[in-house]
Amino acid sequence: MAADDDKSRNLCVGNASLAELQQALCDGRTSASALTRAYLARIEAYDRAGPSLNAVREINPDALAIAASFDRIKPNPKQPLAGIPILVKDNIATGDRQHTTAGSLALAEARATRDAALVARLRAAGAVILGKANLTEFANILAIDMPAGYSSLGGQVRNPYAPALDDRNIPLVPPGGSSSGSAVAVAAGLCAASIGTETSGSLLNPATQNGLVTVKPTVGLISRTGTLPIAHSQDTAGPMTRTVRDAAILLNVLAGLDPRDPATLAQQRPADYTAGLDNDGLKGARIGVPSDSTDPANDVYYGRLGARAHAVMGQVIATLERQGATIIRANIPTAGWVGGPGTEMPILNRNPESRTRYEAVRRPIVFVYELKHDLNACLRDWLSGTDMRSIADIIAFNEAHADRALRFGQDIFLAAEATRGDLSEAEYHSARAMDLHSSRTLGLDAYMDQHRLDAVLFPGAAGAAIAAKAGYPSVQIPAGFVSGFNGKDTQDYPLGATFTGRAWSEARLLRLAYAYEQASQGAAANLLYERPHR
Repeated sequence: MAADDDKSRNLCVGNASLAELQQALCDGRTSASALTRAYLARIEAYDRAGPSLNAVREINPDALAIAASFDRIKPNPKQPLAGIPILVKDNIATGDRQHTTAGSLALAEARATRDAALVARLRAAGAVILGKANLTEFANILAIDMPAGYSSLGGQVRNPYAPALDDRNIPLVPPGGSSSGSAVAVAAGLCAASIGTETSGSLLNPATQNGLVTVKPTVGLISRTGTLPIAHSQDTAGPMTRTVRDAAILLNVLAGLDPRDPATLAQQRPADYTAGLDNDGLKGARIGVPSDSTDPANDVYYGRLGARAHAVMGQVIATLERQGATIIRANIPTAGWVGGPGTEMPILNRNPESRTRYEAVRRPIVFVYELKHDLNACLRDWLSGTDMRSIADIIAFNEAHADRALRFGQDIFLAAEATRGDLSEAEYHSARAMDLHSSRTLGLDAYMDQHRLDAVLFPGAAGAAIAAKAGYPSVQIPAGFVSGFNGKDTQDYPLGATFTGRAWSEARLLRLAYAYEQASQGAAANLLYERPHR
């Protein structure tokens, strides 16, 4: 055994934070090679065997060689991630020997021609790209009612807290979608941190299901160049970590201008997201709780919570108040409008395993119309080793290999292919304008203005849609445990608390989340460092 492996024996990588690993590398208590070998061993033990979590779709064949190149380089201001193993979601391009597939059998042999902008930033910061994380196929925009964490190429990801499957091999407790593999890998200690993506809930949902911290950034804070898209109006990448400080460390690396992504040109960011982290960060803060029990019809975020979830959020609110925050309880007036008439379209559901098969199911117009325009461009410009150059090509491939590729159908892709693909349709522009009007102008902006709020507090991923349509940021942190799903008894699994704010307010949200994290650590420690059942 190598000497650096001996030195790192007392370092438990399975529950170490990114910041702790940085310090261990700086102190010489471990090395990049030792960390990488340790994570590869955990992947073999818990992802491939044991509970068979299936979070990692592909290991980077060059991971150990990259790690060895950092064995004599310690984390430093220019390379803060030197030697740190990180997984990236498999819809993010890596210009190396790994594949970039979005979980699709149609893209099984596809490789990216170059690194996505965010991957280039990770490499420049010294990160060891350990591999690609499984996901819901095409980030859950292929079919209606596809289970979270399922893809035709990668199979089914399991929740590490409750890995049981039903008789159809679908998790009783979902791992969260679509960044399921990214989240499960961090929760199970298979990597130091990971990168996921979100269009509406795909960071927040897996974070709450797996007891993690995530930042769903303002659209434009992190470049989307080289990430297989759903809809440019809402797409973003973000970090998945164990602690708020870890998320801030990663955000420092990921956030930056990119002339190839026009949304980044308006961004506002501090020099250092960790600088504002303060135990007293909640003092004087005004936090909105969008819940008014006297108006139950509009109490859409808290009114439907189960008893345990309601108790968890009650404890969160009590902690916030003890730490000096002022809580304002009031419904968001337009909450019920989000996703309302003129913003969604009916799609015939032919998923053979769906309870609503042969019914018209509504999906966001913006997603369906932007999907064809955006994904066709990305397939054409970013991938090699595949003949897939359009949604039409993928649809045809799937139909030709239906027994393996179409367990849950491809009805959303069919709807997208039926659009012009140039975003010229009046209904698309109207839907986007309605989304912004209900989520921003008459939604979060009006709510925060009226009550002079620093942030809005949502349970789990409940507020994902209104923040995503607005393009506004959210920071989520573990809060407690719940049980039961879709009327079935289950093992306990996590629930998070989400702080949402205005554009470019990530630093403020991280400050609030950090202060809550420090105040609640006694209760949250088991949640943050719980390991999967052996």
